[in-house]
Amino acid sequence: MSASPEPIGVIGTGYVGLVTAAGFAELGSDVWCVDIDAAKIERLRRGEVPIYEPGLQELLARNSERLHFSTDIADALEHARLLFVAVGTPPTYSGDADLSAVHAVVAAIPAAEDRALVMKSTVPCGTGTSLQRVFGENGKGSLGYVSCPEFLKEGSAVEDFLHPDRVVVGDDGGWAGDAVVALYEPLQAPLVRTDVASAEMVKLASNAFLATKISFINEIANVCEETGADVVEVARGMGLDDRIGKKFLQAGIGFGGSCFPKDVDALKQLAGNSGYHFQLLTAVIEVNDLQKRRVIGKLQRHLGGLAGKRIALLGLAFKPNTDDMREASSLVLSARLQADGASVSAYDPVAEEQARKLVSGIAFADSPMAALQGADAAVLVTEWQELLELDWAQGAAAMAGSLVIDGRNALDPVAVRAAGLTYEGIGRR
Repeated sequence: MSASPEPIGVIGTGYVGLVTAAGFAELGSDVWCVDIDAAKIERLRRGEVPIYEPGLQELLARNSERLHFSTDIADALEHARLLFVAVGTPPTYSGDADLSAVHAVVAAIPAAEDRALVMKSTVPCGTGTSLQRVFGENGKGSLGYVSCPEFLKEGSAVEDFLHPDRVVVGDDGGWAGDAVVALYEPLQAPLVRTDVASAEMVKLASNAFLATKISFINEIANVCEETGADVVEVARGMGLDDRIGKKFLQAGIGFGGSCFPKDVDALKQLAGNSGYHFQLLTAVIEVNDLQKRRVIGKLQRHLGGLAGKRIALLGLAFKPNTDDMREASSLVLSARLQADGASVSAYDPVAEEQARKLVSGIAFADSPMAALQGADAAVLVTEWQELLELDWAQGAAAMAGSLVIDGRNALDPVAVRAAGLTYEGIGRR
């Protein structure tokens, strides 16, 4: 009989930390989770999940006996030699990553030859080298260090953990890297075993490339609007080329969330700090910002101005199957609409609680039809399945106007037009 997977510690219980903890518990490890937020830890002890992520509640409940929650890092240190770091690294005003939470974890860990940090947080390339230098300066040179970037997509994070398309492990070839590889071995995913700096760059480069692909297809969509082509057909033809692939070729109102905007900015900043001007990423960021404003332009063109108009936003979260509002397009749209004198009603099946913390001055509706009531126009912001299945005949009866802007090219134009409404997508004929 094979030995049970070794116990681990997970520092930070946000999206990455909690999914990582639940995933390793599913694989058989005892997991000690640590967070400085006492209220969150108490909720987790009661079996309450503080974030919306499909499948996570069930995974945590099924493995509750293997999961331990604490505000004291000593509990993790007592039981685990591998400490997975999954704390926030938000951008600072300068655009650099704020590594204060990472440094706080380093400061709390005593020197030990049989203990290692496994970095799950997204950090700039060079962070591992810097931290290992800090270890040495503070008498902790015996601590191991592994870069193991996460590739979890919100809305499918549990599936992504259990069926990863690759596992990246960056280390100096010591015991810690071997131990991390052993933990992931049951998943039978392709392994990239490399140096620390390269592992760090894999994460940033991957997200920057996907963001570039999104901005590229949005630029194509804008050209399609000028030439009479349909970006959906163009993307279909492009995606069949296996050198390109069909993923991330859906034109819309731009990317958001906790990863793409932050990681694109971080890589651009990293390059700038190194003396290199990353011109492509500058354009990617600019295109993404302008794409949201193009939606406002469409509304103004159809409605003859926005002052006194009522606009319904269908969906608020940055993508479906999550309640995450970080860098959500709805934040820009709602603020811009109100600045132009419009009133805004909005509906989201999951993200309202989080949205209320970030958005002011809009009316939150308890159903899509309530949001559409009296609206001069509607904008699909998040392609929740519930919104894709709307009865547009009923929606047309509720609306005061007739304009529907499909910000994700996810609605059926025929069904919308059959209801007597005016459909406009992004780059569609």
